[in-house]
Amino acid sequence: MDFKDAYVWVNVEFILRGFLMTLEVAAAAIALSFLIGCIAGTARYMRIPAVSPVAAFLVETVRNLPLLLIIFFTKFALPEIGIKLGVAEAAIAALTVFEAAMISEIVRSGLNSIPKGQIEASRSSGLTSFQTLWHIVLPQGLRRMVPPLVSQFISLLKDTSLAVIISLPELMHNANIVIGHNYRTAVPILVLAAILYFAANFTLSLVSRRLETRMA
Repeated sequence: MDFKDAYVWVNVEFILRGFLMTLEVAAAAIALSFLIGCIAGTARYMRIPAVSPVAAFLVETVRNLPLLLIIFFTKFALPEIGIKLGVAEAAIAALTVFEAAMISEIVRSGLNSIPKGQIEASRSSGLTSFQTLWHIVLPQGLRRMVPPLVSQFISLLKDTSLAVIISLPELMHNANIVIGHNYRTAVPILVLAAILYFAANFTLSLVSRRLETRMA
C-alpha cells in the first residue's frame, strides 16, 4: 500500500473529477426517472385505457432486464437505428429507463396502499377521480414512498459505476486508471472512492429522514 503516492494532488483531482461526473449523471437520471416513473406509476394506478397496459408491458419488460444490457443497448445498438448518443448521454438514458421502471412500481404501490374507504368517501362527497388522486391519495402516498424512493436513488448512484463498461469517466473509471498506473495505490484509492460514495449516499439518507420528518 502506498498512501503517499496515491494521494498526490494529481490523483486526487482526477478522482474528484470522476466523482463529479458520477454526481452529474446520477442527478440527471434521478430527475428524469422520477418524472417518468411517477407518470407511468400513476397511469397504471388510474388504469387509464390504452395507456396503462402499454406502461405495464414496458415496465415489466425493463424490470426483467439487467442494467448492463440496457447500457450496452443505448451505447451500441441505438446508433444502428440512427440514434447516436455520447457516453454520458447513453449512461443517463440507460439509467433513466431502468430506474423509471423501478420507481413506477414504487409509486403504484404507494398509491395502492391508501385505504379504499378514503377513496370511496371522497368520491361520494363529490370529488372527481383526479381531485381524489391529487388531494387524498397523493399526499398520503408520497409519505410512504419516500424511504423506498431514496433507497432506489442510492442504488442509482451506485449503479453509475456500471457505465465504466462504456468508458464513462466516472469515479470508478478514473480510480481504475490511477490504480493501473501504480498497483500499490489500489487500497488507498479504493478507500477514497468508498468514502466519496458513502458521503453522497449518506447525504441522500439524511435528506430522506428530513423529508419524512416534515411530511409526518
